[in-house]
Amino acid sequence: MPKSLIEMLPDIVAAGKKEVERILARAQSDNKMLLQTNEYVLPARDESGLFRGEIRKCCPPDGVATCDADGWLNRLIHGDNLFALQALLNGDAETGLPSMRGKIDLIYIDPPFDSKADYRTKITLPGANVEQRPSVLEQFAYSDTWADGTASYLRMLYPRLALMRELLSEQGSIYVHCDWHAGHYLKTILDDIFGKRNFLNEIVWWRAATVGRMSAEKQRKWDMVSDTLFVYTKSGRHIFNQQRKNLAAHQADAYSKIESETGRRYKLVTLGNYSEKSISEMEQLGLIETTSTGSRYKKYYLDEASEVIGNLWTDISVSTAVKAKESVGYNTQKPEALLERIIKASSNENSIVADFFGGSGTTAAVAEKLGRRWITSDLGKPSTMIMRKRLIDIPDCKPFLYHSIGDYSREAFLSDRQYKRVSDLARVVMHLYGALPFDDADAPANVGHMREGSTLVIVDSPNKITNAGTVKRAMELRESFMGGWKKVIVLGWNFAFDIGDKLARLPKSEIEVLVIPPDLLDLLRKKDYRDLVDNKKIRFASLQYLTLKRPTVAPANEDGKERLTVELDNYVLLSPDSLPLDDAGKAVVQRIMAQSPLDLIEYWSIDPDYDGHTFRSLWQDYRENTANDGDALRVVHSAELVVDKVAGRRKICVKAVDVFGFESQAVIEV
Repeated sequence: MPKSLIEMLPDIVAAGKKEVERILARAQSDNKMLLQTNEYVLPARDESGLFRGEIRKCCPPDGVATCDADGWLNRLIHGDNLFALQALLNGDAETGLPSMRGKIDLIYIDPPFDSKADYRTKITLPGANVEQRPSVLEQFAYSDTWADGTASYLRMLYPRLALMRELLSEQGSIYVHCDWHAGHYLKTILDDIFGKRNFLNEIVWWRAATVGRMSAEKQRKWDMVSDTLFVYTKSGRHIFNQQRKNLAAHQADAYSKIESETGRRYKLVTLGNYSEKSISEMEQLGLIETTSTGSRYKKYYLDEASEVIGNLWTDISVSTAVKAKESVGYNTQKPEALLERIIKASSNENSIVADFFGGSGTTAAVAEKLGRRWITSDLGKPSTMIMRKRLIDIPDCKPFLYHSIGDYSREAFLSDRQYKRVSDLARVVMHLYGALPFDDADAPANVGHMREGSTLVIVDSPNKITNAGTVKRAMELRESFMGGWKKVIVLGWNFAFDIGDKLARLPKSEIEVLVIPPDLLDLLRKKDYRDLVDNKKIRFASLQYLTLKRPTVAPANEDGKERLTVELDNYVLLSPDSLPLDDAGKAVVQRIMAQSPLDLIEYWSIDPDYDGHTFRSLWQDYRENTANDGDALRVVHSAELVVDKVAGRRKICVKAVDVFGFESQAVIEV
């Protein structure tokens, strides 16, 4: 008979502790997890088509960019939060990130509750809608999370929660949002990690009067109208600011008297044990009323009355987020009022607040508005795109860094160790592509050839970034290896943002760079690679890239300034066959690619003075931004910026993200 979940808990805990020990030991080695900085965002969305670069003063020309006096920058991270947590514990001098161990005052997480949830994303394109399935990385994350039901869910959460405890300050708290699927088992895990003595509250959030009445009637059970938040502290010396709320209507009815001088509503309360001295002081303040019979009462005003909030929250409806102007079209979006209450209660101004299942970005958005510092992350590309746009929309939003997990496939390779040597993995990839390794023992293990024709195939390592240097070496190998070849194909895992720009300058007949499927290591963990070869299930996609028209520079009216015009030219997307779409969706994308490929751009940004290292996003436009041209389905294709003059040539960098989350970069000099 299979084990019950209760019987499995000791094994789940033991495995989780072992993984945490391995992670913390790695943090002491030279092989540390690091973050890759994609963008330094200085929020300035396009509104009039003309941007004036005064905000540039917040961005020093050299070194790590900072705006706070002590060097802090808020951070949005795309990637598996297990990797993000490790990187935050490690710190990174290159991006100005100190180790965050013991520095975060509040963590709120809202992990996925339901193994049957639909994680597809609806994308509205000009003239059609498509539904995007989760990326391969997301699909495997979700499937692994629920592979064995609740047991897998708890295995996923245990090491993550343990690392979050490491990040919490001594005055820190964590709020774990859950529902009935796994909440009671999760409480047991939390007791083990944080200590039962540090359990602060079980908060019941009544999110709606009804959720799905017909569904509940069909299933013959009570409708599920509440969620649970488990609250734990790090040490018991936690921040807690008591929150109050306005009185309910039936409570306000008791304030039936109206003060003639001011019109304020009030009620009378007996004086009880007040001393004569206190009563005299209150009389001087006009707070005592004497009746015709000579009895004295204290006045309590309605506009000063409030109720201490307990652990039952019935005054915040989920429809607040779904129907109100704060909605960003994200299925599991939580109301800002919910996070506002949590953040106000358990953090102070300038406290660091974190959310490692960022979703729609409510935690970061509310933390920004309340003057807190924040870190947020999510595995889903649609989520991080929504968060970035939501933050840019906040008036006076502070600059923030947008990170990704550096060398994602490298981390998967190091974590798995199914293949002891990179060369073993390279040969498997080569076979999956249909190439043959060389019999010559002196030939590099990662180099092969196609069965027919004169085509060389190079498989790059998951430990490396395929970049301009890789392309240069591949071209040299094409010309010299074994007498030369007509063409070389490079199969890569991780790519420099500007590689598409480099390839556009080379003949397509001589070199091609293809993307190794990012889920390949997960597939190989579950299937023999020979089955994958036989079934031809592996698709290698072409790279996407962006091209620009020649920018123009003209004198501006202001002294020391010039007007820079940057215009998009074309966007080439990777093969639709490799996109997570059904056949109808692929046909829509093919039509748009043929007719108006720039309609696939979701977001683009400009650094008019690119230093070749840190991309500083000084201007942004994105779909749904209707403040400039009124078109919610397209970005503008050109931008005018008034910027400081530079001596010599100006290097301009443009980054674009398409509707599927693929990023491209183009660099041009004027």
